[in-house]
Amino acid sequence: MRILVTNDDGIDSIGLRILAEAMTPYGDVVVAAPDREYSGAGAALGALHLLQPEVRRTRLDGVPEAWTVNGPPGLCVMFARLGAFGEPFDLVVSGINPGANVGRAIYHSGTVGACITGRNGGISGIAVSQAVRGFGVEGQGWDEMLIDLNWEAAAEVASSFVKGFVTAMPADPLVVNINVPNLPVAEMAGWTYTEVGARPPRSVASATLAPIEGHDDAYQVVMDWGDTAVLAEGTDGGAVERGLVSVTYLSPITAETHNHVVPANHTLSELFAR
Repeated sequence: MRILVTNDDGIDSIGLRILAEAMTPYGDVVVAAPDREYSGAGAALGALHLLQPEVRRTRLDGVPEAWTVNGPPGLCVMFARLGAFGEPFDLVVSGINPGANVGRAIYHSGTVGACITGRNGGISGIAVSQAVRGFGVEGQGWDEMLIDLNWEAAAEVASSFVKGFVTAMPADPLVVNINVPNLPVAEMAGWTYTEVGARPPRSVASATLAPIEGHDDAYQVVMDWGDTAVLAEGTDGGAVERGLVSVTYLSPITAETHNHVVPANHTLSELFAR
């Protein structure tokens, strides 16, 4: 069993190191992570002609092999799939992300995007994120919110899940999105399978432009946050808000062809009827 561990917060993230160490009992662990912050990158690979991709061997305590890539986590996974870091990998584990990736955040999450990239290449992926206090459960964790983060608890949850997962690997690759409350394991309410929520716990309510002095036609974007919402039970964010570990299986992106869902485009029909 070969396990690739990556993240979207960069090679220096505490969560990356703790997660990688937690994976070592289950196989040969290789870390390949971005050289800097790539939160919000989704499954992006970046503009390769501009990046001129570069990989550097690095040292990470508790992990026998680690690499730094000058690109987003999706690129790290793609390079791994293509053989840059040796033999094929059986599993991608991404995280630990400070700030839960729930609701519509999964569309933009680099933590989840790494696993989606893995599945595109035939490798299952497990994304691990942990809520931060004081700002709902979604999004990124600013520095002041990381002081009392229970990294080890999230790693213990990830370890327990992976232990069972690798004993019965699925025939078809899949993506599992795990979100953990910021609590010691003993204080968590348990775990549950969830659906992707439609709402975030707190979102940007408005964006306005503020002129930058000394620069014509240049503006800063000022964003105001809305009120914190109470999320529905059964959703990923709602579970974490209630102290539960959320386990969500994310479906592949596929085309929907049912006529009652996709209305006929008469303009295109006319074009191709010529």
